[in-house]
Amino acid sequence: MSSLMFDDEDPLGNGNPFWSVPTNIDWNVWTEYMSGMQGLRAATTMSESNGVMGRGVGGSVSGHTKKVPRLSKMSGQPGLKSKDNDSSSQLAASNGSSSQQNVIDTLEASIEATKEVIVVDKINIDITEHAAPKFNDKIDPVIGSVDDESTKRRTTLTTLATSHHYVAKHVSYISPTEDIFNPEDPNIREDIIRMIMQYLSDEGYNASKTTLYDEANFKFHEREEHVAEIKRLKKAILDGDWAEVDKLCAKSLIKNQKSFLYAVYKQQYLEYIEYQEVQKAFTFLNKRLKPLEHLQMNPNEFKDLCYLLTAKSVHDAPSFKNWEGIEKLVEQFQNLLNIENADKDEGTVHVPPNRLLTLLRQAVAYQIEFSRYHPRVAPRVNTLLQDYTSFIIPNAIRATLVGHQGNVKCVDFVGQKGREIVSGSSDNTLRIWDTESCKEICVLEGHESRIWDVSSNKNGSIVSSASGDSTIKLWDMKGSKHMCITSLSGHTSDVYTVKFHPGDNHIVSGGYDKIVRLYDVNTGQLIKMFSGHQLSVSKTIFNPLGNLIISGSKDNTIKFWDIVSGLCIRTISSHLGEVTSVELNSNGTLLLSSSKDNSNRLWDVRMGRPIRKLKGHQNTSKNFIRAGFASDSLIVGGSEDGIVYIWDQDTGEVLQRLRGHTGMVYSAIWNASQSFLVSCSDDRTLNMWWYDENRPLD
Repeated sequence: MSSLMFDDEDPLGNGNPFWSVPTNIDWNVWTEYMSGMQGLRAATTMSESNGVMGRGVGGSVSGHTKKVPRLSKMSGQPGLKSKDNDSSSQLAASNGSSSQQNVIDTLEASIEATKEVIVVDKINIDITEHAAPKFNDKIDPVIGSVDDESTKRRTTLTTLATSHHYVAKHVSYISPTEDIFNPEDPNIREDIIRMIMQYLSDEGYNASKTTLYDEANFKFHEREEHVAEIKRLKKAILDGDWAEVDKLCAKSLIKNQKSFLYAVYKQQYLEYIEYQEVQKAFTFLNKRLKPLEHLQMNPNEFKDLCYLLTAKSVHDAPSFKNWEGIEKLVEQFQNLLNIENADKDEGTVHVPPNRLLTLLRQAVAYQIEFSRYHPRVAPRVNTLLQDYTSFIIPNAIRATLVGHQGNVKCVDFVGQKGREIVSGSSDNTLRIWDTESCKEICVLEGHESRIWDVSSNKNGSIVSSASGDSTIKLWDMKGSKHMCITSLSGHTSDVYTVKFHPGDNHIVSGGYDKIVRLYDVNTGQLIKMFSGHQLSVSKTIFNPLGNLIISGSKDNTIKFWDIVSGLCIRTISSHLGEVTSVELNSNGTLLLSSSKDNSNRLWDVRMGRPIRKLKGHQNTSKNFIRAGFASDSLIVGGSEDGIVYIWDQDTGEVLQRLRGHTGMVYSAIWNASQSFLVSCSDDRTLNMWWYDENRPLD
């Protein structure tokens, strides 16, 4: 049995689906088949206008293909771009029922009498007693392949999500701050380098290990040379080889140790006195000891050194009556130069086997232990570039946050840790909520119009808010009283969006005046303006590197701006309605856009091409319905029907519908550290969503 496999999107990204046509078919049969399918599309399109869902057909047949354009979604006109297009369209328009009969007659002439499901624009239509035309017996059957893969994917995600149980957050724990150890400590730095070198050696990266060995900040080779010099100096002092001592003391390792130099020179001088070499002693006293007189051990020591030039023995001077000779100097030598530490080199310091991997496993185990959900089986960690987070699919309301007197337009977690939540409302206020207790902490007042957007910096010390009063306010979140620390002006009307730069020193904003603006957070100065949108700017964000600004607008476009030059380097114009939000995933490779054309779209940022559409929600008229990434696998978003939607990022399938709001949902934000989802709604509330293992997933 053969079948048709349909592509949902034009690979060029212009919204026109394509049919892939086999090159080795009977074109008479194909023409008859296509004519019939055109009629079916026309008839169902007419039915849609009468309140019946219309279904479009498009796709590809496996095998060697060449592209033939299908029905244009832009124009809504049924039929192929071919000579038969006009006649079939007119026939369908004049008589829908007769067209459907013609379709059946045409299909019966070329289709085997079997029953098969044809996938049509991701809607399964049961064509009773008919099958796809048998163009080539060698074509592999693909019936249900898309559904099978989607089902497998859904099962995998559901199994993974339900393999966790809630254990709540630890009340207290030690934060991994610099208080634990100082990364600038030379010993810590050396230990880190040694662990890296051990790992490189274990993995066979010997050339890299050698390079690191040579370029390390503490320079093992130099240390080895210093250790050798110290050992030679010690031997020369013990042997009384003062010529060698003078030579070694001239090197940088010793000459900077002034106190030690004074002790060495004093020992040499006393030996000249002991052996009655008065002339050498006198010369040495003036040349070596006089410049270091300020380092004498007691106020009369240098006077006693001078006295010894006329004395018979070293012990005649009060300062040296207990002089023990070379032994005392060696003891001082040990204390001043810390030979024990100097002897530490790469060859003598023991690094436990697999030390770096051991510490990394301990770090991941720590993250798992202090996560809100614990896996029932040991998880398989696939990346160390991000902290471990439990994969869950929220399915229940944990708490409803009530307090705003107007609809809640926006919400964000405060900082990456997300211990607090900030929300903005049409009641002109921001409210801060405790994530754990779900209680209101305080109300931030100061704006004179509704709050359209809020954003927090990474450490949660500052929150910014964009308002209809044309201002952006920055709020201090560190103290017990959250006060407004500055108000940024420049916009001439409503400010719809604000976002912190990854470096936290700048923010970007956009609004009704069509201008994207970049501000310095520390000075409050307007740094740069980006002009190019034809209508209001609804959303602005930065890429993870912080060198690009991405903006979505009511002019149906998405623009990429280079921060340094201020130039627009790319424009995406594929949406058919106002763009209400744009978001990037954590590594900046995927762009998610929301639009009033009733779709969320996923884009490949590098190639600038669409990947898939996410449908099922409603977004056609209200300001502003937004969507975002919930993890590496999920996408969450609001909807005008009052439901929070969760999609599978890889398939575009709706995995979960969260019902609980009584008004439209503007936005839903996920925090990986807290493993909570928060949504804001027209019903004046916020809902916190979590995974309840006692309730089934959709």
